[in-house]
Amino acid sequence: MNSYLRLSSPVLSYLLCLIDFLLLGIIGLGAAHIYLEDWNLPFDLKTAYPKIIVLAAFMLGAFSSRIYRSWRTKSLWDILATVSWVWLTILLLLTLILFLMKVSIEVSRIWFLIWGVGCWVVLILNRLLIYSVLHWLRRCGFNFKTLLIVGHGQISDRVMHEINNASWSGLKVVGLIHIEELDQFMLLPEIDQPNEIWICLPMSDELGIRQVLTKLRHSVANIRLVPDFFSLSLINHGISQSLGITMFDLSMSPVTGLTRIIKKTQDIILASIILILISPILGLIALAIKLTSNGPIFFKQKRMGWNGLEINIYKFRTMHDHQEIEGEITQAHKNDTRVTKLGNFLRKTSLDELPQFINVLQGRMSIVGPRPHAMAHNRKYKELVPGYMLRHKVKPGITGWAQIHGYRGETDQLVKMERRVEYDKFYIENMSLGLDLKIILVTIFKGFFHNNAY
Repeated sequence: MNSYLRLSSPVLSYLLCLIDFLLLGIIGLGAAHIYLEDWNLPFDLKTAYPKIIVLAAFMLGAFSSRIYRSWRTKSLWDILATVSWVWLTILLLLTLILFLMKVSIEVSRIWFLIWGVGCWVVLILNRLLIYSVLHWLRRCGFNFKTLLIVGHGQISDRVMHEINNASWSGLKVVGLIHIEELDQFMLLPEIDQPNEIWICLPMSDELGIRQVLTKLRHSVANIRLVPDFFSLSLINHGISQSLGITMFDLSMSPVTGLTRIIKKTQDIILASIILILISPILGLIALAIKLTSNGPIFFKQKRMGWNGLEINIYKFRTMHDHQEIEGEITQAHKNDTRVTKLGNFLRKTSLDELPQFINVLQGRMSIVGPRPHAMAHNRKYKELVPGYMLRHKVKPGITGWAQIHGYRGETDQLVKMERRVEYDKFYIENMSLGLDLKIILVTIFKGFFHNNAY
């Protein structure tokens, strides 16, 4: 019974797909009644409305590998974000098709808007409901996947840490064993055998991996190899050829060719729109700074930009005028007396960062990227954190992957900077337009206020 309660089960996936298709039609019918006062129009085959709904359903099915696959290793935010991006893509494609076929005039824009937004809402609510039901089933002892971990060391410690911090995954560890204990474990009855076996051994331990695979040759469980972080970082890099020699690109900027054009276009368009929209806010903040403390409105500081070039970045001034020891930068900390009352609010809400959209238009920064650090901090941490200078393979950003995961503000402990750099490196290795838009959305909805911003 447990297998039918998993979202990876075809039965549940097909059921969810069917429910989504029905919802598209129901919302289309409701939108017609609300705006057009006609219950039948969307299903009148003589109009374009049923064709739009059917085409949308086919497109939704085309994205089945993204929105109907197992949710077990995905957080609720990832699930909702994925279906939102898929539905937005479908709406854009439908708009383009209607325009190219010159039938957009036959479709009410208001109906299309009500239907599009309504479908997005019910798709979200549908997943919230199913996610809640699956979570409840896990608490009742159903809808879990058993997992055996082979290997003791840093890799298995990290795996256990991630599993313990992801209670929503429904992964149940039934054993953490050495290679020598595997024979005894595999003699257990079939009903006690794990659904998956994760091998947590360094890729350099070829002999150990071969021994495990030999012992598991009769197992029907899903077997996965969890590589050590160093090996994984090598695999994640690109491969190139020079003089007929194949090599890993261990330290290369991903911002080249078409990626560079897309990134630049995205920055210019978004920064221009945002600056126009926030111009009244900028004016009010500037006036408030001038009225509440002495000194300039803007704070200008040298930071390291793309490929190590020095740039000037702008912020709203949040501190009283003071002198730093030459070559040193004292990070703002909790209850810092240098920070003004208004400055404290601006820092907590990240409003002090808004002038950096000017830096984006200047081409010095990007909207999304690793946050630029003070030059003194670069000199300090490049000797302490491996791979620290890789952050400068892309333009610094106003917000980034590390910031939306809580790694912002004061780095009073070395581990905080190490984690921040780790997230920055992940962004650089996986940079894409979709990831940028996700980071921007998360920043808008949850990234402005943060307890670490002093």
